[in-house]
Amino acid sequence: QVRLMESGGGSVNTGGSLQLSCVGFGWTDDDYCVGWFRERPRKEREGLAVIHMGVGKMTYADSVEDRLTISRDRSKSTVYLQMDSLKPDDTGVYYCAARHALFPGCSMGYVGQYSGWGQGTQVTVSS
Repeated sequence: QVRLMESGGGSVNTGGSLQLSCVGFGWTDDDYCVGWFRERPRKEREGLAVIHMGVGKMTYADSVEDRLTISRDRSKSTVYLQMDSLKPDDTGVYYCAARHALFPGCSMGYVGQYSGWGQGTQVTVSS
């Protein structure tokens, strides 16, 4: 069973950048979609981006601006989320999770399709 752990959150000022990391344990192969999600205060958890661990194909949620970039390092079993030009509205807890890939590419899908959730990493952006 895949388990994931996030890190890299912190407090930054508006316009700052952060790189979040998501390391996975228990992989049996590369046929996994790993997604980044966030939960902002008083809002539901939402998907941001997903990447196929094997082929590296990326998909972003329609609501995501160009400020986010997802990538992965297979040798480290790690998926990254680079966040630039951060705004106070980006404040929240960021999570990663995985689901088995049926095809060599991943759609964002919905929260309930994913498992192996980590405890999240807090991102706070001050104005």
